Amino acid sequence: MAERNILAYFNTVEQAEVIANRIKDLGITDVQIDRIHKFSEGTADHLMNPLTGQIGSLADLTLGSGGGGAGPLMAADTSASGMSDGGGTAASGRDILLAAIVDESQFEQLRQEIRAQDGLI
Repeated sequence: MAERNILAYFNTVEQAEVIANRIKDLGITDVQIDRIHKFSEGTADHLMNPLTGQIGSLADLTLGSGGGGAGPLMAADTSASGMSDGGGTAASGRDILLAAIVDESQFEQLRQEIRAQDGLI
């Protein structure tokens, strides 16, 4: 039988989990939910105390640039300052990705359910 890929984007993990559970109910076990980022995760995820740490730039603190090369460009992004306007970017939009491979006969029904959960396919 033919298979279809599903790449669906959601605002919250909970929305994606509703669809993941629905897909698993159909007998499909290979479903993955991940958070996607505009920038790779870096040192900001592991800072214990930003007041005493060695922080070279705003980008190191807020985005975890981890290196000097990309720091100035990353600091210029709205994600670094927290001043994002919420225009559907990775900082405030659909940054949860659900990936699955389903049978073609199930695809249309799942697409409707994804949209019902405010997902983007």
